[in-house]
Parts: sequence; structure tokens; C-alpha cells
Amino acid sequence: MGILNVTPDSFHDGGHHATLDAAVTHARRLISEGADIIDIGGESTRPGAERVSVEDQILRVVPVIQAIRATGIEIPISVDTTRAAVAERAIDAGADVINDVAAGAEDPDMFTLAASTGAGLILMHRLLPPDADRFSTQYDRPPDYGDDPEAVVDAVSEFLIDRADAALDAGVASASILLDPGLGFGKTVEQNYRLIRSTSRLLEMGYPLLSAASRKSFTGAADPDEVVESDDRLPASLAVTLFHHQGGVRVFRVHDVAAHRRALAAITRIEDPGLESR
Repeated sequence: MGILNVTPDSFHDGGHHATLDAAVTHARRLISEGADIIDIGGESTRPGAERVSVEDQILRVVPVIQAIRATGIEIPISVDTTRAAVAERAIDAGADVINDVAAGAEDPDMFTLAASTGAGLILMHRLLPPDADRFSTQYDRPPDYGDDPEAVVDAVSEFLIDRADAALDAGVASASILLDPGLGFGKTVEQNYRLIRSTSRLLEMGYPLLSAASRKSFTGAADPDEVVESDDRLPASLAVTLFHHQGGVRVFRVHDVAAHRRALAAITRIEDPGLESR
């Protein structure tokens, strides 16, 4: 999944794709680098970001989806939103997947929409909305998941299963659901890495997982002696992607498609000796 943020304030690429031409050009670049899905967002989920109205989100994402489709691009598009009205307009414009970082908890109409349209549905765990959250490296107190270090894994698993069950009850097909543990959302650096180490356990929930670590603050704090900004977080992002792949994850939401495609090609070559004869 190649990230296309049409926002002025996303943590890594805010403002880079503010015009239709720039957005379509970036979509083409992502595809040329190997993206299989374009993920378009009109509201930043950066910690501390201000909320964006439904109307403004629609004005940001719908023309971009229409413009991308008008060029003949046919690969799936996901819309990154927590609002059903935005998702509905995006689907009408040509989107195929709803990427809901609130897992349907912010808008009760989201699951009904996903069920009626047959759209794919990504459900993410978070403790707080972005405007009330902080970067993983900036908590005064760790988010409270309990005394057991594994409690964060329990909480994320229980939440995601509950939300997936609610989606099923609303009529969403099981095969349409993808779960996202919400790395970087309401977790300290250590809690994020504990979730990554628990990939096999998270896959026991019975749904595919989304790996969405790309350039997030915890990747810049992998070495506590050298905390780096988003421009320098690609190596750590690649490491998380490769670990996730080895654990069985197959969907990756990233800023740097070419680098991740090449890294995944290499790990696949290592893991599958049969590729030598192809």
C-alpha cells in the first residue's frame, strides 16, 4: 500500500501532494515503484493533529480519486477516514477499501456502509483520537494497559476481535476484513516493539494483518542513544517490514514503495530457494 496523503499536516509528507496534478503524479510514481494499492487520506492522524470536517475531507480526497481513475489507473484505492460519509463519497468516486483507524467506533454507519458496498475494511486499534494522543517518544506516562508487559498485546487483540465481530454482525464479509494493531497509536516505543515481537500471536486472531510502521516515531527510537527524525527512519522501517514478513504479514502500508519492494524481494528470495530456477 503506497501512502498518498492529501493533507497539509501529515507527519512525513504533509503538503507534498496538495494539488491534483501533484497527487496524480505521486500515485503514478507509487505504482511504478510497485504499489498494489494506493491509500489516500484527507485527515492527518499525526499525534496532535486537528480534526478535519467531513466536508473538507471530501473536498480533499474525492477529486483526487476521480482524477486518478480518470487517467485509467485501475489498481485498488483505499480511503483513510473514520467517517462513513467520506468513505461513501470516496467509494462512489472509485475507492475500493475503507481504512478506518477508529475501527468503526467513531461512526456507527461505517460497518453498514462496508457491508452494503462490499468494500474492504481495515480496522485499527487506538486508545485515543490523534488530537488527544502523543508521539510514542513523548509520553509523560506510558499508556496504561496493565502491569503485565504482555497486557498491550492482550488489549489490542481483544479490541480488534471485538470490532471484527461487530463488523461481521453488521454484514461485512470475513474475507473483507484486515486488522491493524495500530503501531504508533497510544503506545510507547517499547509497547510498539512488543506488539511487533508478538506478530505470530496477533495472527492467531484469524485475520490478515496490516503492517503500518513506515517512518513512525518509534522507528526513529530503535536505538535509544540516537533518536532520529522521519527523514532518517527508512532503515528501521524496513527492518520492521522484514520482521513482519517473516512472521506471516503480507500487506504493508509504506511511504517508500521501491525500497520496501526491493527489501521484500530479497527476503522472499532468501526464504524460497525455488525462486532460483525461475
